[in-house]
Amino acid sequence: MYRQEIFSTTQRIVLGPGALRSIVDEIKRLKGARALVVTDPGVVAAGVVGALEDVLTAAGIAFSRFDKVEADPRYELASEVLDQLRDQGADIILGIGGGSSLDIAKIVSVLATNEEPVSAMFGIGLIKNPGLPLILVPTTAGTGSEVTPIVILSDHHEKLKKGVVSPYLYPDCALLDPELTIGLPPKVTAATGMDALIHAVEAFTSRNASPMSDLLAREAMGLLFANIRTAYCDGENLAARTAMLRGSMLAGMAFANAGVTAVHAFAYPIGAEFHIPHGVANTIMLVPVIQFNMIGNLKRFGEIAEIFQQPVQGSSPRQAAQSCVDALIELAEDLRVPRRLSEFGVREEHLPDLAQGVMKVTRLLANNPRKLEQSDAEAIYRSVL
Repeated sequence: MYRQEIFSTTQRIVLGPGALRSIVDEIKRLKGARALVVTDPGVVAAGVVGALEDVLTAAGIAFSRFDKVEADPRYELASEVLDQLRDQGADIILGIGGGSSLDIAKIVSVLATNEEPVSAMFGIGLIKNPGLPLILVPTTAGTGSEVTPIVILSDHHEKLKKGVVSPYLYPDCALLDPELTIGLPPKVTAATGMDALIHAVEAFTSRNASPMSDLLAREAMGLLFANIRTAYCDGENLAARTAMLRGSMLAGMAFANAGVTAVHAFAYPIGAEFHIPHGVANTIMLVPVIQFNMIGNLKRFGEIAEIFQQPVQGSSPRQAAQSCVDALIELAEDLRVPRRLSEFGVREEHLPDLAQGVMKVTRLLANNPRKLEQSDAEAIYRSVL
């Protein structure tokens, strides 16, 4: 049965060492007169924001800075940024940092041109008008937010992460400069790199995958799996950093169109309630979810094992799929990413509510290769407790 395929992504991408210096040309192309830089304290402390602001100052571009973006940002934070944007009269937004900073920049761009509050935008296609001009500069090879029409924000009232999905959330330009990722600590490199790899794995095994998303996911998995250990062990390796940033971007393009699956659905409740870093939460849940999903599409998981260059020739479909799982277990161990929920204070009594939270993430569960019940969700959480 044939179905229509729709593919979209960020309209302009600049990738390579020194790409940050292109931001002046991009601001002029978008006719920006005064910029608001949206970032977080960690990126400021690393000196990355200073490098951006030096470029802006040298070019005579007026700007102000909001640098209080938090990890897993509350949706209310967007209103604070919006107030500063209006006070400063900014007409272009520059988001620089990890996924949280980029997502806040994205949502503020549309809040500036729409009357509805953030709470009315959660869901798919609920934003009415395009946003302000927006340029995104990722400083981690992880979320792929620079090429997705998705914003993820925390609702601390419901203890859930919620998504806003709209084509108006694509930036006007994404600048990917691997030199900005050189200073990332190994721990951050591991967590964000695993997040990017999981995006590609989930896009490839999504029920909504297409030939176009498959092409991107395959390339992303190959780049990320082959380079993440080098980037982790030798953070100054520019070739590995460039490959990771490219892989993260391609994975973002893939899942922006195919969707992610249940790994992310499991990560959202534990991230929102126990503040487990997103890449770590995904890594903890990756293996048990794949082991559950595997029988839903053994062939696909076997293909991933081949992409990971596992010795699967002559293996049965189940053996090949299990090789994919084994490779991911070994990778997480090499990168020393935490593997148990109990390390973050999760206990048996928390599992029913967490499982209920998983079942609310229907947008992602619809993509999963195997139907999931709440009892399955509890069992999966219990397996990594």
